[in-house]
Amino acid sequence: QVQLQESGPGLVEPSQTLSLTCTVSDGSIAITTNYYYWGWIRQPPGKGLEWIGYIAYSGSTYYSPSLQSRTAISRDTTKNQFTLQLSKVTPEDTAVYYCARRAWRGYYTYEYDNWGQGTQVTEA
Repeated sequence: QVQLQESGPGLVEPSQTLSLTCTVSDGSIAITTNYYYWGWIRQPPGKGLEWIGYIAYSGSTYYSPSLQSRTAISRDTTKNQFTLQLSKVTPEDTAVYYCARRAWRGYYTYEYDNWGQGTQVTEA
């Protein structure tokens, strides 16, 4: 069964870049079968989930318009990892960050069917 695990520093200095890595086990981030997208989602304290962006099986990236100017998602297929970089962090970026797999269910139906446990990142 596919497993995802986030890793990276828990503290980021103001205005610096947040950097996280998601390691995927028992599944390939590059395989085209099922058209998986590999995404980053965050949840600030007391707030709901916020989608950041994802990288597709093809390597194409897609970002939330509100974060696009500060976001970069990349991958290393040899290590089966994908990364998140969020620049110029502010207190509003403090959140639990998750990596997750998005699966296509047909037509316009999608579901994040596998998630990492999440990792706390604090701007301080």
